[in-house]
Amino acid sequence: MTFEKFESEVKTLEKFFPIYCNDKHTNQIEKEYIVPFEDKKIEFKITLCEDCHELLRYAINRLQECPNDPKPRCRKCPNPCYEKDKFKQMAKMMRYSGMKLGLTKAAKRIKKIFKKS
Repeated sequence: MTFEKFESEVKTLEKFFPIYCNDKHTNQIEKEYIVPFEDKKIEFKITLCEDCHELLRYAINRLQECPNDPKPRCRKCPNPCYEKDKFKQMAKMMRYSGMKLGLTKAAKRIKKIFKKS
């Protein structure tokens, strides 16, 4: 996997996790992540509950360890590395956040159309 692909995957997680956690959980704390890949690092801060921080760390670890090149989508992977319960948690979070992001984008487009009128 290239650094650009890895960075894109991490940025997706960084965007999706807060959407889910802010809507579903309480007792959130901010943590800083320094994620090494090859000879580079990705740094970010994110505010989540402890369970979501744990799942995020797990997901990043799975990305770092992915042996596939090019990396497939996890749901289409011939050799899944996620534990079944973690995969279900990730799928639920990604589905919820993706849907919410999609609806937010659609709502913004609709508002732009009506502002022009």
